[in-house]
Amino acid sequence: MNKILNHNKNIIQITIRNYAFKSDLKIKWVRPEKIPCYKPEKSGDLSPFPKINKSEYLHEFRKSKELETADENVKRLFTLEFNSRKYSTQFYNKRAMEEVKRHEFDTGSIEIKLARWTGYIRAWQEAMERFPRNKRLKVKLKEVIDMRKKHLRYLRRWDYKKFEWILENLNLIYKPSPTESTWVTRKGSLVKLTDKYCADIKKDKLEKYRYLLEAEQPAFLEEKLRTLQFIRNEQNDCGVEVTVSDDEINKVKQLLEELKLKRTPVEEN
Repeated sequence: MNKILNHNKNIIQITIRNYAFKSDLKIKWVRPEKIPCYKPEKSGDLSPFPKINKSEYLHEFRKSKELETADENVKRLFTLEFNSRKYSTQFYNKRAMEEVKRHEFDTGSIEIKLARWTGYIRAWQEAMERFPRNKRLKVKLKEVIDMRKKHLRYLRRWDYKKFEWILENLNLIYKPSPTESTWVTRKGSLVKLTDKYCADIKKDKLEKYRYLLEAEQPAFLEEKLRTLQFIRNEQNDCGVEVTVSDDEINKVKQLLEELKLKRTPVEEN
């Protein structure tokens, strides 16, 4: 027993840590940048909040007769320039809703809702760029984006033509939520990159081998043509049954001529 213990003590244990293995392949993986949920890349908005003409009057005072005869300084107080930003957002929403509304008195259709939500989303996205720490605005923006996405999903299911029309008019891209979500890990990404690297090497070697075979193809066809003619002549001289037909020889000649035509550059007239 002691011998066995002494023998076991002299055994050198070698442990290989597979998780610490460093590959010699020139593969570099960089963790992708996380895109916030309120960004246009995630929401699908192709155009930002436009620049509004600040000299426009507020919507409630556009048809006011008193402003027509008022002083210029008084008129400026009723423009978008001297009012809060929410009036500029409302002005943009009104203009967007006029382009998609069904009729003159339409105020509650799905087109009107989508246009109104799109105006708020683009206005709040611009505000989030200036104040990225505004958590309350971020939550509201995320809720409106999800609400618009849900109604777009319903519209896509029940009326696909109208769905395409509303996307074109509002300049949107529908980005549905993924059915399956997977974590982005370094190990999994390196496995995929390694598989792609090996597939590219295999494809490159196959391409080189194909070019090599194509380069040897004319010589092979010439040798085949000589061999067939030799077999045919020998069979005729020996008086045995001829197994090589003229069609087979002509087919090889035709292939050889076509291959030579492809290799020789065609002179332009």
